[in-house]
Amino acid sequence: MKLRSKLLTVAAVAVAGSALAVLPMAASNAAEACAPAWTASQVYVGGNTASQSGHNYRAKWWSQNDSPATHSGQWDVWADQGVCGGTTPPTDPPTTPPPDNPPPGGTKMASAPYLYPGWGSPPTDISGFMRETNIRAFTIAFVLANGCNPVWDGGGSLTSAPHFTTVSAIKAAGGSVVPSIGGWQGNKLGPNCSTPQALAGAYQKVIDTLGLSAIDIDIENTDEFENYTVADRIVDALAIIKRNNPNVKTILTFGTTPTGPNAHGIRLIQQAKAKNANIDIFTQMPFDFGVGGGDMYNATVGATEGLKNQLRSTFGWSDQQAYAHMGISGMNGVSDQSEITTPQTWTRIRDYAKGKGLARFTFWAVNRDRKCTDGSTGAVSHCSSINQEPWEFTKISAGF
Repeated sequence: MKLRSKLLTVAAVAVAGSALAVLPMAASNAAEACAPAWTASQVYVGGNTASQSGHNYRAKWWSQNDSPATHSGQWDVWADQGVCGGTTPPTDPPTTPPPDNPPPGGTKMASAPYLYPGWGSPPTDISGFMRETNIRAFTIAFVLANGCNPVWDGGGSLTSAPHFTTVSAIKAAGGSVVPSIGGWQGNKLGPNCSTPQALAGAYQKVIDTLGLSAIDIDIENTDEFENYTVADRIVDALAIIKRNNPNVKTILTFGTTPTGPNAHGIRLIQQAKAKNANIDIFTQMPFDFGVGGGDMYNATVGATEGLKNQLRSTFGWSDQQAYAHMGISGMNGVSDQSEITTPQTWTRIRDYAKGKGLARFTFWAVNRDRKCTDGSTGAVSHCSSINQEPWEFTKISAGF
């Protein structure tokens, strides 16, 4: 994120990670007749029902081989409809077929706004913050490099404070985290690990040390995004990670124009296809367009539709499949280039992303999610430089 390059005069911060968690949805106490029993081979689409272990479940979106008993959390595919009575034998597949083939990967994730422990003004009571905002996941910034060894912000280890204490508090409160590896500046793993195998080993260390279910590679600037040797190394490394960790979601985050990926982004997507990397989610950062001000809703929609079209043409996906592999990573308040995203605009962007079935929704950063009370203006680290309620962007994002 570019804001860091303008403001990072604070001390380097240390460490963290975690495993994903889901929150169970409340189930009704009313015992109704059981729907047809769930079967692993059957395809279900949004609105279809099935029963398992004495409960009825309703599918939120396309599903196959996702057991309702273990995939009915708040952010998962099945909604628990409560206890049911009696049994109903399995039936033929639903008469309404899925509109498309299942999108490989790209499963929707809980909104996870960026949180940068030790920088700006992060929440001091993370569990209270989660209760107040209803946010359940965070993208933790940033994993950098000491040689080819992953460390938080170029110093410390993967298990030192303040990152580790923050992540521990998130986990204790029932939340989950995704580490952001890379960013706009700093000493990064991509250029420092000399081979795809070495880079994959560094990513694997992050996954194993922090017990992760997803990693986000934030590929930016001339050292990674515009350096095709390094960009290809990253894609090759992610292909290795996916082969060795098929259940770990891989995310690529990169910049964009108001009409979609630039030449570097298009090449990155094409290389992901050519190298069979099986990237789960391509996330664009629709800000810092270089125009200042502007209509951030329409610019974000234009960038997202452009990414969708590029994924369609590269992978041969339908609209639905492309959207299921996409994410938006915005910037709250005033950006580095004086663009303004208000809470009202962010709500419209969230509703668009939700309505299209995007897989990821985040913003930079929780640390800035309050109005300035000290006269600060512009893109600063501790406030948004617009009129807003405390944690307003986080609360809006939780509705994704």
